[in-house]
Amino acid sequence: MKKLTYRFTHASSDYYLLSGMSQLKKITGPDDTVLITDEDVYAAHTKRFKGWNAIVIKPGEEFKVQATVDSIVEQLIDMEAGRNTTLVGIGGGVITDLTGYVASIYMRGIRFGFIPTSILALVDASIGGKNGIDVGEYKNMVGVIRQPAFILHDMAFLSSLPVEHWENGFAEIIKHACIKDAAMFAQLEEYSMSKYRRSAKAIGTLIERNAVLKTKVVQRDEFEKGERRLLNFGHTLGHALETQYELLHGQAIAIGMVYACHISEQLTGFKQTERVVNLLQQYNLPAYAQFDKQKVFNILKMDKKRERTTMNYVLLEKIGKGVVRSITLTQLEKIIQDL
Repeated sequence: MKKLTYRFTHASSDYYLLSGMSQLKKITGPDDTVLITDEDVYAAHTKRFKGWNAIVIKPGEEFKVQATVDSIVEQLIDMEAGRNTTLVGIGGGVITDLTGYVASIYMRGIRFGFIPTSILALVDASIGGKNGIDVGEYKNMVGVIRQPAFILHDMAFLSSLPVEHWENGFAEIIKHACIKDAAMFAQLEEYSMSKYRRSAKAIGTLIERNAVLKTKVVQRDEFEKGERRLLNFGHTLGHALETQYELLHGQAIAIGMVYACHISEQLTGFKQTERVVNLLQQYNLPAYAQFDKQKVFNILKMDKKRERTTMNYVLLEKIGKGVVRSITLTQLEKIIQDL
Protein backbone atom coordinates (compact mmCIF):
# COMPACT_ATOMS: atom_id res chain seq x y z
CA MET A 1 0.00 0.00 0.00
CA LYS A 2 1.70 3.18 -1.22
CA LYS A 3 1.23 6.07 1.21
CA LEU A 4 2.02 9.74 0.70
CA THR A 5 1.31 12.37 3.34
CA TYR A 6 0.58 15.96 2.35
CA ARG A 7 0.49 18.77 4.91
CA PHE A 8 -1.88 21.71 4.58
CA THR A 9 -2.49 24.81 6.68
CA HIS A 10 -4.53 23.19 9.44
CA ALA A 11 -4.32 19.46 8.70
CA SER A 12 -2.59 16.71 6.78
CA SER A 13 -3.98 14.09 4.41
CA ASP A 14 -2.73 10.58 3.79
CA TYR A 15 -2.96 9.38 0.19
CA TYR A 16 -3.06 5.62 -0.40
CA LEU A 17 -2.43 5.36 -4.13
CA LEU A 18 -2.69 2.19 -6.24
CA SER A 19 -4.19 0.56 -3.16
CA GLY A 20 -7.63 -1.03 -2.57
CA MET A 21 -10.77 -0.86 -0.44
CA SER A 22 -9.61 -4.00 1.38
CA GLN A 23 -7.09 -1.72 3.13
CA LEU A 24 -9.81 0.52 4.58
CA LYS A 25 -10.03 -1.46 7.84
CA LYS A 26 -6.37 -0.56 8.50
CA ILE A 27 -7.27 3.13 8.29
CA THR A 28 -10.62 3.24 10.10
CA GLY A 29 -12.54 0.58 12.03
CA PRO A 30 -15.99 -0.56 10.80
CA ASP A 31 -17.60 0.05 14.22
CA ASP A 32 -16.72 3.77 14.14
CA THR A 33 -17.22 4.40 10.42
CA VAL A 34 -20.15 5.25 8.16
CA LEU A 35 -19.77 4.89 4.41
CA ILE A 36 -21.69 7.29 2.18
CA THR A 37 -22.32 6.26 -1.42
CA ASP A 38 -24.95 6.44 -4.13
CA GLU A 39 -27.33 3.84 -5.53
CA ASP A 40 -25.30 3.27 -8.71
CA VAL A 41 -22.01 2.55 -6.94
CA TYR A 42 -23.74 0.45 -4.28
CA ALA A 43 -25.60 -1.66 -6.84
CA ALA A 44 -22.44 -2.31 -8.87
CA HIS A 45 -20.25 -3.17 -5.85
CA THR A 46 -22.66 -4.37 -3.14
CA LYS A 47 -20.36 -7.09 -1.80
CA ARG A 48 -17.64 -4.56 -1.04
CA PHE A 49 -19.91 -2.79 1.46
CA LYS A 50 -20.56 -5.93 3.50
CA GLY A 51 -19.72 -5.46 7.16
CA TRP A 52 -19.83 -1.66 7.01
CA ASN A 53 -22.50 0.84 8.08
CA ALA A 54 -23.65 2.63 4.92
CA ILE A 55 -25.89 5.49 3.88
CA VAL A 56 -26.99 5.19 0.25
CA ILE A 57 -28.37 8.24 -1.55
CA LYS A 58 -29.76 8.89 -5.01
CA PRO A 59 -27.14 9.59 -7.72
CA GLY A 60 -26.71 12.82 -9.63
CA GLU A 61 -25.84 16.50 -9.30
CA GLU A 62 -29.49 17.37 -8.66
CA PHE A 63 -29.16 15.70 -5.24
CA LYS A 64 -26.12 17.76 -4.19
CA VAL A 65 -28.42 20.04 -2.21
CA GLN A 66 -29.35 20.91 1.37
CA ALA A 67 -32.25 18.41 1.44
CA THR A 68 -29.78 15.56 0.94
CA VAL A 69 -27.52 16.96 3.66
CA ASP A 70 -30.50 17.04 6.05
CA SER A 71 -31.35 13.43 5.18
CA ILE A 72 -27.78 12.23 5.80
CA VAL A 73 -27.59 14.10 9.12
CA GLU A 74 -30.88 12.56 10.25
CA GLN A 75 -29.58 9.07 9.39
CA LEU A 76 -26.34 9.73 11.27
CA ILE A 77 -28.36 10.73 14.32
CA ASP A 78 -30.44 7.54 14.02
CA MET A 79 -27.18 5.55 13.85
CA GLU A 80 -25.99 7.39 16.99
CA ALA A 81 -22.90 8.58 15.14
CA GLY A 82 -20.69 10.57 17.49
CA ARG A 83 -17.64 12.81 17.39
CA ASN A 84 -15.40 9.74 17.08
CA THR A 85 -17.21 8.62 13.90
CA THR A 86 -15.41 8.72 10.55
CA LEU A 87 -17.39 9.35 7.36
CA VAL A 88 -16.05 7.81 4.15
CA GLY A 89 -17.43 9.03 0.84
CA ILE A 90 -17.29 6.31 -1.82
CA GLY A 91 -18.29 7.71 -5.19
CA GLY A 92 -17.78 10.52 -7.64
CA GLY A 93 -17.65 14.27 -7.13
CA VAL A 94 -21.18 14.60 -5.78
CA ILE A 95 -20.47 12.05 -3.04
CA THR A 96 -17.11 13.55 -2.08
CA ASP A 97 -18.62 17.05 -1.93
CA LEU A 98 -21.54 15.91 0.22
CA THR A 99 -19.46 13.72 2.53
CA GLY A 100 -16.87 16.42 3.21
CA TYR A 101 -19.57 19.02 3.78
CA VAL A 102 -21.63 16.85 6.15
CA ALA A 103 -18.50 15.82 8.07
CA SER A 104 -17.54 19.47 8.45
CA ILE A 105 -20.85 20.50 10.01
CA TYR A 106 -22.01 17.36 11.88
CA MET A 107 -21.26 17.89 15.58
CA ARG A 108 -19.14 20.86 14.43
CA GLY A 109 -16.76 18.62 12.54
CA ILE A 110 -15.83 14.93 12.44
CA ARG A 111 -13.12 12.95 10.63
CA PHE A 112 -13.69 11.98 7.00
CA GLY A 113 -12.00 10.37 4.03
CA PHE A 114 -12.71 9.46 0.43
CA ILE A 115 -12.58 6.46 -1.87
CA PRO A 116 -13.13 8.17 -5.24
CA THR A 117 -14.73 5.90 -7.85
CA SER A 118 -14.67 8.05 -11.00
CA ILE A 119 -11.86 9.60 -13.03
CA LEU A 120 -13.23 13.04 -12.15
CA ALA A 121 -13.16 12.31 -8.43
CA LEU A 122 -9.74 10.61 -8.55
CA VAL A 123 -7.97 13.54 -10.23
CA ASP A 124 -10.02 16.49 -9.04
CA ALA A 125 -13.09 16.36 -6.80
CA SER A 126 -11.58 14.37 -3.93
CA ILE A 127 -8.50 16.60 -3.74
CA GLY A 128 -8.08 20.02 -2.20
CA GLY A 129 -10.65 20.18 0.58
CA LYS A 130 -13.46 21.96 -1.27
CA ASN A 131 -16.73 20.50 -0.01
CA GLY A 132 -20.10 22.00 -0.77
CA ILE A 133 -23.58 21.95 -2.22
CA ASP A 134 -25.53 23.71 -4.94
CA VAL A 135 -28.23 26.31 -4.29
CA GLY A 136 -30.78 26.56 -7.09
CA GLU A 137 -28.88 27.25 -10.31
CA TYR A 138 -25.69 28.31 -8.53
CA LYS A 139 -23.07 25.55 -8.24
CA ASN A 140 -21.14 25.08 -4.99
CA MET A 141 -22.58 28.27 -3.55
CA VAL A 142 -22.42 26.95 0.01
CA GLY A 143 -19.50 25.00 1.43
CA VAL A 144 -16.24 24.82 3.34
CA ILE A 145 -12.57 24.16 2.71
CA ARG A 146 -11.55 21.26 4.95
CA GLN A 147 -9.08 18.54 4.05
CA PRO A 148 -9.94 14.82 4.22
CA ALA A 149 -7.95 12.73 6.68
CA PHE A 150 -7.23 10.29 3.86
CA ILE A 151 -7.86 9.47 0.22
CA LEU A 152 -7.78 5.79 -0.73
CA HIS A 153 -7.58 4.80 -4.41
CA ASP A 154 -9.14 1.56 -5.59
CA MET A 155 -8.96 1.31 -9.37
CA ALA A 156 -11.34 -1.67 -9.38
CA PHE A 157 -14.25 0.76 -9.09
CA LEU A 158 -13.47 2.00 -12.61
CA SER A 159 -14.66 -1.36 -13.96
CA SER A 160 -18.27 -0.21 -13.60
CA LEU A 161 -17.68 3.38 -14.76
CA PRO A 162 -19.60 4.15 -17.99
CA VAL A 163 -17.46 5.43 -20.87
CA GLU A 164 -19.12 8.88 -20.78
CA HIS A 165 -17.84 9.29 -17.23
CA TRP A 166 -14.32 8.40 -18.32
CA GLU A 167 -14.64 11.22 -20.88
CA ASN A 168 -16.13 13.45 -18.18
CA GLY A 169 -13.05 13.00 -15.99
CA PHE A 170 -10.58 13.49 -18.81
CA ALA A 171 -11.79 17.09 -19.15
CA GLU A 172 -10.13 17.82 -15.79
CA ILE A 173 -6.97 15.96 -16.83
CA ILE A 174 -6.78 18.06 -19.99
CA LYS A 175 -7.38 21.15 -17.86
CA HIS A 176 -4.39 20.30 -15.67
CA ALA A 177 -2.24 19.79 -18.76
CA CYS A 178 -3.34 23.14 -20.21
CA ILE A 179 -2.49 25.17 -17.13
CA LYS A 180 0.51 23.33 -15.67
CA ASP A 181 1.94 20.43 -17.67
CA ALA A 182 2.79 20.79 -21.37
CA ALA A 183 4.53 17.39 -21.34
CA MET A 184 1.35 15.70 -20.15
CA PHE A 185 -0.60 17.53 -22.86
CA ALA A 186 1.76 16.04 -25.47
CA GLN A 187 1.38 12.56 -23.93
CA LEU A 188 -2.41 12.85 -24.09
CA GLU A 189 -2.08 13.74 -27.77
CA GLU A 190 -0.11 10.52 -28.35
CA TYR A 191 -2.47 8.28 -26.39
CA SER A 192 -6.21 7.62 -26.68
CA MET A 193 -9.11 6.91 -24.35
CA SER A 194 -9.19 3.26 -25.41
CA LYS A 195 -5.47 2.87 -24.61
CA TYR A 196 -5.94 4.29 -21.10
CA ARG A 197 -9.01 2.10 -20.52
CA ARG A 198 -7.08 -1.02 -21.56
CA SER A 199 -3.96 -0.35 -19.51
CA ALA A 200 -4.23 -0.34 -15.73
CA LYS A 201 -0.62 0.86 -15.51
CA ALA A 202 -1.15 3.79 -17.91
CA ILE A 203 -4.33 5.06 -16.22
CA GLY A 204 -2.87 4.50 -12.74
CA THR A 205 0.23 6.53 -13.58
CA LEU A 206 -1.84 9.29 -15.20
CA ILE A 207 -4.19 9.54 -12.22
CA GLU A 208 -1.29 9.71 -9.76
CA ARG A 209 0.38 12.44 -11.85
CA ASN A 210 -2.80 14.52 -11.81
CA ALA A 211 -3.54 13.93 -8.15
CA VAL A 212 -0.04 15.06 -7.16
CA LEU A 213 -0.17 18.06 -9.52
CA LYS A 214 -3.41 19.37 -8.01
CA THR A 215 -2.34 18.60 -4.44
CA LYS A 216 0.87 20.60 -4.76
CA VAL A 217 -1.04 23.59 -6.14
CA VAL A 218 -3.44 23.40 -3.19
CA GLN A 219 -0.56 23.10 -0.70
CA ARG A 220 0.91 26.35 -2.02
CA ASP A 221 -2.44 28.19 -2.03
CA GLU A 222 -5.04 26.29 0.00
CA PHE A 223 -7.57 29.11 0.28
CA GLU A 224 -7.43 30.25 -3.34
CA LYS A 225 -5.74 33.63 -3.06
CA GLY A 226 -3.45 33.12 -6.06
CA GLU A 227 -2.15 30.02 -7.84
CA ARG A 228 -5.10 27.77 -6.95
CA ARG A 229 -7.32 30.00 -9.08
CA LEU A 230 -5.64 28.42 -12.11
CA LEU A 231 -7.56 25.21 -11.35
CA ASN A 232 -10.71 27.08 -12.39
CA PHE A 233 -9.63 27.11 -16.05
CA GLY A 234 -12.81 26.56 -18.07
CA HIS A 235 -15.00 26.58 -14.98
CA THR A 236 -16.34 30.14 -14.95
CA LEU A 237 -18.32 29.77 -18.16
CA GLY A 238 -18.46 25.98 -17.76
CA HIS A 239 -20.34 26.04 -14.45
CA ALA A 240 -22.85 28.50 -15.88
CA LEU A 241 -23.45 26.21 -18.86
CA GLU A 242 -23.70 23.15 -16.62
CA THR A 243 -26.53 24.64 -14.58
CA GLN A 244 -28.53 25.74 -17.62
CA TYR A 245 -28.17 22.81 -20.01
CA GLU A 246 -28.14 19.01 -19.93
CA LEU A 247 -24.37 18.66 -19.77
CA LEU A 248 -22.05 16.54 -17.68
CA HIS A 249 -19.50 18.56 -15.69
CA GLY A 250 -16.63 17.60 -18.00
CA GLN A 251 -18.60 18.48 -21.13
CA ALA A 252 -19.42 21.93 -19.76
CA ILE A 253 -15.83 22.52 -18.64
CA ALA A 254 -14.52 21.46 -22.07
CA ILE A 255 -16.66 24.11 -23.75
CA GLY A 256 -15.59 26.60 -21.08
CA MET A 257 -11.92 25.87 -21.80
CA VAL A 258 -12.35 26.49 -25.52
CA TYR A 259 -14.05 29.83 -24.91
CA ALA A 260 -11.28 30.69 -22.42
CA CYS A 261 -8.76 29.92 -25.18
CA HIS A 262 -10.51 32.35 -27.51
CA ILE A 263 -10.57 35.01 -24.78
CA SER A 264 -6.86 34.29 -24.26
CA GLU A 265 -6.21 34.98 -27.95
CA GLN A 266 -7.51 38.51 -27.36
CA LEU A 267 -5.93 39.20 -23.98
CA THR A 268 -2.68 37.19 -23.78
CA GLY A 269 -1.84 36.48 -27.42
CA PHE A 270 -2.46 32.72 -27.00
CA LYS A 271 -1.95 30.92 -30.33
CA GLN A 272 -2.69 27.23 -29.62
CA THR A 273 -6.47 27.08 -29.47
CA GLU A 274 -6.61 24.54 -32.29
CA ARG A 275 -4.46 22.07 -30.35
CA VAL A 276 -6.74 22.35 -27.32
CA VAL A 277 -9.85 21.88 -29.47
CA ASN A 278 -8.32 18.86 -31.23
CA LEU A 279 -7.34 17.21 -27.95
CA LEU A 280 -10.79 17.66 -26.43
CA GLN A 281 -12.39 16.17 -29.52
CA GLN A 282 -9.86 13.30 -29.46
CA TYR A 283 -11.29 12.35 -26.06
CA ASN A 284 -14.87 12.78 -27.30
CA LEU A 285 -15.47 16.03 -25.44
CA PRO A 286 -17.39 18.94 -26.98
CA ALA A 287 -15.53 22.09 -27.99
CA TYR A 288 -18.33 24.42 -29.06
CA ALA A 289 -22.05 24.76 -28.35
CA GLN A 290 -24.92 27.07 -29.15
CA PHE A 291 -26.28 28.70 -25.98
CA ASP A 292 -28.18 31.74 -24.77
CA LYS A 293 -25.22 34.01 -24.09
CA GLN A 294 -27.13 36.58 -22.06
CA LYS A 295 -28.77 33.95 -19.88
CA VAL A 296 -25.46 32.21 -19.25
CA PHE A 297 -23.66 35.50 -18.56
CA ASN A 298 -26.28 36.38 -15.94
CA ILE A 299 -25.40 33.16 -14.09
CA LEU A 300 -21.66 33.57 -14.73
CA LYS A 301 -21.52 37.01 -13.14
CA MET A 302 -22.55 35.50 -9.79
CA ASP A 303 -19.47 33.26 -9.84
CA LYS A 304 -17.42 33.20 -6.62
CA LYS A 305 -14.39 34.49 -8.54
CA ARG A 306 -16.11 37.84 -9.02
CA GLU A 307 -14.73 40.85 -7.19
CA ARG A 308 -17.32 43.63 -7.36
CA THR A 309 -17.20 44.83 -10.99
CA THR A 310 -14.44 42.50 -12.21
CA MET A 311 -13.97 38.76 -12.69
CA ASN A 312 -10.75 36.85 -12.10
CA TYR A 313 -10.65 34.80 -15.31
CA VAL A 314 -8.21 31.96 -15.97
CA LEU A 315 -6.55 32.22 -19.37
CA LEU A 316 -3.58 30.63 -21.13
CA GLU A 317 -0.35 32.24 -22.31
CA LYS A 318 0.68 28.94 -23.86
CA ILE A 319 -0.13 25.27 -23.32
CA GLY A 320 1.24 24.44 -19.88
CA LYS A 321 1.09 28.00 -18.56
CA GLY A 322 -2.15 29.36 -17.17
CA VAL A 323 -2.54 32.92 -15.90
CA VAL A 324 -5.27 34.83 -14.08
CA ARG A 325 -6.48 38.10 -15.53
CA SER A 326 -8.93 40.56 -13.99
CA ILE A 327 -11.58 41.41 -16.58
CA THR A 328 -14.33 43.95 -16.01
CA LEU A 329 -17.81 42.44 -16.22
CA THR A 330 -18.69 44.94 -18.96
CA GLN A 331 -15.70 43.84 -21.07
CA LEU A 332 -16.34 40.16 -20.34
CA GLU A 333 -19.98 40.41 -21.35
CA LYS A 334 -18.98 42.02 -24.68
CA ILE A 335 -16.31 39.39 -25.35
CA ILE A 336 -18.75 36.54 -24.69
CA GLN A 337 -21.44 38.14 -26.83
CA ASP A 338 -18.96 38.58 -29.71
CA LEU A 339 -17.53 35.04 -29.62
